[in-house]
Amino acid sequence: MIERSLFREEHNMWRETVRRFVEKEIVPYHAQWEHDGIVPRELWLKAGEAGLLCCTVPEEFGGLGLDYLFDVVVFEELWRVGASAPGFLIHTDLVATYILTFGTDEQKATWLPKMVRGEAIGSLGMTEPHAGSDLKAIKTKAVRDGDDYVIDGQKVFISNGQSCDILVLATKTDSAAGAKGVTLFLVEGDRPGFRRGRNLEKLGMKGQDTSELFFDNVRVPASNMLGSEGGGFAIMMTKLAQERLAQAIRSATVVEAMIEWTVDYTADRKAFGQTIADFQNTQFVLADLKARSVMARVFTDKCIDLFMQGKLDPVDAAMAKMVTSELHCEAADKCLQLFGGWGYMWEYPICRAYADARIVKIAGGSIEVMKTIIARELFKGKLQPRKSQQ
Repeated sequence: MIERSLFREEHNMWRETVRRFVEKEIVPYHAQWEHDGIVPRELWLKAGEAGLLCCTVPEEFGGLGLDYLFDVVVFEELWRVGASAPGFLIHTDLVATYILTFGTDEQKATWLPKMVRGEAIGSLGMTEPHAGSDLKAIKTKAVRDGDDYVIDGQKVFISNGQSCDILVLATKTDSAAGAKGVTLFLVEGDRPGFRRGRNLEKLGMKGQDTSELFFDNVRVPASNMLGSEGGGFAIMMTKLAQERLAQAIRSATVVEAMIEWTVDYTADRKAFGQTIADFQNTQFVLADLKARSVMARVFTDKCIDLFMQGKLDPVDAAMAKMVTSELHCEAADKCLQLFGGWGYMWEYPICRAYADARIVKIAGGSIEVMKTIIARELFKGKLQPRKSQQ
């Protein structure tokens, strides 16, 4: 098999450390968290103490100042064991990155050390009931009032919503300006008027708390603005490639894990006087998935390399996200089939992986949006402008 050349010895040593943490602190308790619909804060503190959170945050803000691959290792080791919780990805790869890249010195000094230690949990508040992929259509508004902004509106499908202490919130400061009217704010979880709705009951990812959030005259100081007024949409666009890369890494990792589980199961399970693995159909299904998983892994690793060089463009990220997401769902379906009736039982990881898989075609931008991004590049300058709808 092709050896992954991205990782150096220090990354491999880190992987062993993370793997031990996951096996000790997450695997034994994950089923209970799925039942509870949330991860205890104690785990975040343990993860912070072990250095698993926000690995790339510089030392001046309490982090380790490591490269992106250290975060990748943490995510991969979670996904390798089928852990749908905790929400380290949102916290580390998005919220901390937004603050580190666009925050003021005061915002960085206030929040990043707490996030590194697991004392403050981060969440990203963008999606609304009628605005998912079309983020410029959000309706949550922020109105200037002296030195403050007053926020009203609601969000939905917010990961870490029940747990969050700090929220990167997308608002409209100018409803007539379209994308240029979007502004981001840092909103503390204890602000008066901020209310957490129900912890949403999902098809999968059951250990990851996901919430409705409500804002009723929530007053925040202008100093809580992230970036400039009207600059929020541009900020969000700069991070979409990174978000989609993370989704590709997840899918590539989970596909590999599902294939491994299925090979082990079919080599042991017997039917009609032989193992399930002895049937040619089993061998062909898994051989096909294995070959395509290697292709997906190689391209995803190439995208990681490009990202670390600052060269990952939105089209490459969209292709990685689209292909790996579709393979993820296909592999979950075909691997579960080879488990037979046991594959439908929640006690088996393939069952939970099947339920968790479906979101990957939606999270980080739907498959249809990915195809649109790719098609625009493919037909650049060759298509007629669409006529406006009457």
